[in-house]
Amino acid sequence: MTSHPRFRFAPSPTGFFHVGGARTALMNWALARRLEGTFVLRIEDTDEARNQPEWIQGIIDALAWIGIDESDPHFEGPHFQSANAEAHVAAAHRLFESGAAYYCDLTGQEVQDRAKELGITGYDGYSRDRGLEAGPGRVLRFRVPEGRTIVQDLVRGDVDFDNGTIEDFVLLRGNGAPMFLLANVVDDLEMAISHVVRAEEHLPNTPKQQMLWDALGHAPPVWAHVPVLVNEQRKKLSKRRDKVALEQYRDDGILADAMVNYLMTLGWTPPGAEEAGSEIVTWGQIEADFALEDVNLSPAFFDVKKLTAFNKQYIKNMDPAEYLAAASAQLPPGWDRESFAAIAPHIQERLERLTDVPGAVDFLFWPQGDDSDPIDYDEASWTKATDPEWSGPLLSDVIDAYDALASWDHESLKAAIEEVMVRFEVKLGKAQTLPRVAVTGRTVGPPLFESFEVLGRDETLRRLRAALGRLGS
Repeated sequence: MTSHPRFRFAPSPTGFFHVGGARTALMNWALARRLEGTFVLRIEDTDEARNQPEWIQGIIDALAWIGIDESDPHFEGPHFQSANAEAHVAAAHRLFESGAAYYCDLTGQEVQDRAKELGITGYDGYSRDRGLEAGPGRVLRFRVPEGRTIVQDLVRGDVDFDNGTIEDFVLLRGNGAPMFLLANVVDDLEMAISHVVRAEEHLPNTPKQQMLWDALGHAPPVWAHVPVLVNEQRKKLSKRRDKVALEQYRDDGILADAMVNYLMTLGWTPPGAEEAGSEIVTWGQIEADFALEDVNLSPAFFDVKKLTAFNKQYIKNMDPAEYLAAASAQLPPGWDRESFAAIAPHIQERLERLTDVPGAVDFLFWPQGDDSDPIDYDEASWTKATDPEWSGPLLSDVIDAYDALASWDHESLKAAIEEVMVRFEVKLGKAQTLPRVAVTGRTVGPPLFESFEVLGRDETLRRLRAALGRLGS
């Protein structure tokens, strides 16, 4: 390990930022910071047909959201692969001149025809000894040596590849454009990358890249291939099938700290987590303890329910002022921030996502005034809360009790209902459910009496009377 290791994260700007990429970036970031190294962001933008400028900014914004910030002294970049095209081609020419690569004039169709005729799969090395020079339509192929390639991987140990199973792969296309494998190696060389930490799906390419490092006269970097993320069916996460965009989770009310903590537990367990009974740990702890040697080899299940549980805990633990600001930002325009501030502390422990805020408190902001203003009852909740034998009389007594209260505070409101409950021999839960539905329209929500306190005497009584009228209709 070098004294100043250099880690790279090399995404392609071809779509939203994948949660698997976010996890890989965080692993590189944690190691770069702890080892006083550098996190190099390299945008692999050579796929002109699919690249979009907005995706580049999306990568930078997504990284910043999870704490990988350009302003940090451990951050370098972004670099762009397209800017290094001349170096890619120059390296290919050096490989040709040294005999490590050769030109081939077979078309793709001719390669397939020969393979079918010979009963093999892929290219058979036809042009290895033909001595061709560069020419129109000719590809440059790497001359795979005989023997075996051993990839020393910090996660997987020594991985042995039989070179006989690897065909002479293309370095330059027929139009002279460099292939990804070559560009990737040359960029890593020129940027002095010491560690390549990436998903295991890239492992099959690693022996080819290691051969290129050797042929170009350099020792390969430290390799580490971490497990892929899978869904409930244990299939690799796919953007066509699964919710994988980091930005979508951000917009759906997941906190950055919760996402970071959760991602880092996928394939790795923080020391002491089992004894503590919780994987909720600070970034400082993650940075201090994360080690590639401790990463599990098995595919990691991206469990949205578990992520949500992490998020709920993080919301619960937020600083009150920070929480109020974040929660208030979820309110639609026109909703009274002062009223929300009064109820906000009472819903903090109940929220799973910040985007749950409007639905939790919307009843506070229904139109208020005369009895013609609508009350948005959930019919299933109304049916559950009402009983023809006692609902009307109980609600009438609650109205009378509330109308007579000298002090409109949650303690007095609760005591008043408890007195009514005793007279009707109804359990507290049932006694509370009917007034809750009458005032909020549903059976679940913030603490009942605090809600009544914030809503105010006049509006609470108006809604209770409207519900009584509905019972009598």
